[in-house]
Amino acid sequence: MTRPAAPASAPDPLAVVAPRYGTGSLADVLPSALAVLGVPGATDPLRLAEALGGVRRIAVLLVDGLGWYQIPTAAPYAPTLAGLAATVGRPLTSGFPSTTPTSLVTLGTGAAPGAHGVLGFTVRVPGGDRVLNHIEWAADPAPLRWQPVRTQLERARAAGVAVTVVSRPEFGGSGLTVAANRGGDYRGAAGVDALAEEMLTALAAGAGPTLVSGYHPDLDRHGHLTGVDSMPWRHAAAEVDGLLARLVDGLPADAALLVTADHGQLDVPAGHRFDLDTDPRLRAGVRVVSGEPRVRYLHVAPGATADVVAAWSAVLGAAARVRTRDEVVADGWFGPVPEEHLSRIGDVVVICNDTYAVMATRSEKPLASRLVAYHGADTAAEMTIPLLVVRG
Repeated sequence: MTRPAAPASAPDPLAVVAPRYGTGSLADVLPSALAVLGVPGATDPLRLAEALGGVRRIAVLLVDGLGWYQIPTAAPYAPTLAGLAATVGRPLTSGFPSTTPTSLVTLGTGAAPGAHGVLGFTVRVPGGDRVLNHIEWAADPAPLRWQPVRTQLERARAAGVAVTVVSRPEFGGSGLTVAANRGGDYRGAAGVDALAEEMLTALAAGAGPTLVSGYHPDLDRHGHLTGVDSMPWRHAAAEVDGLLARLVDGLPADAALLVTADHGQLDVPAGHRFDLDTDPRLRAGVRVVSGEPRVRYLHVAPGATADVVAAWSAVLGAAARVRTRDEVVADGWFGPVPEEHLSRIGDVVVICNDTYAVMATRSEKPLASRLVAYHGADTAAEMTIPLLVVRG
């Protein structure tokens, strides 16, 4: 197992880190970019305008799984990335939970998860026992109803900014893409070369203010399948480095590149895995399980909340914090949560500590329990993400 190495002057990778909504989080990236581009009413919580005066074109690249704590591990295979992190980089936090669907919509809307409602990798659809996987989401529930917040791309386009989204062809038109990126012209790019070409072409095409949003998924995928710092992960880090070098080299003079991520990752050893489907104590009183292995949402039978909290606390012990929904919401982890989004969160929320995880080997797809690296919880290694700011 690879334990994340803490960057200089950073908290221990397994320390709890709270999201910094409004001052230094993923939700603040696009509002600040729009402020640089002169969009009326846009705020600049990250104070990007100080460094980007005169910039009229901005490319935002999200590298899935590129946590701040993974950069030192990637450095031997990604010198461009390491150099940018050391010179023009700073840490932000993701939102909570630190998972891809939540983060993509947090970036796209500039809103905390409670407001936009994409509150986990999987969540229960209110009114029944159906569990929605946001990665496999097509058109039900309707994306505009499920995620009602206006995106930053829509705001930019309404102000006359040319807006383009560049991602994998198969993601075009998905529920998650509509929820996160509506308002941008979609261009499919199947690999790093196509991604760089399409982003640079879109960046240079317009005569006026321009915003290009790009997404690259492979580092996260290889971390999940083979672990952080595995040979495939190292190759993926080298590909990210080549992508960054090409984007930096191709920036127009009046452009800037912002590089960020949706979350970090950490390896979960075999001895740190619980299985809720093989332990009757963890199933008692629980009707529906959602979330993911590092953060579980438990929807319980009427009147069973206290018993479920007690049972899970006894079984998991120091491996997790077992809280009620009201407690976690009150502590601000999701930001403010409107009434219509509350029931998407479990009655009980289980947040894993250290490198522990809770699998569901029978009720979820088998691959979900066979991965090496995971994310979703609130450790520094999962929650801390980079912001690299490069001028053309």
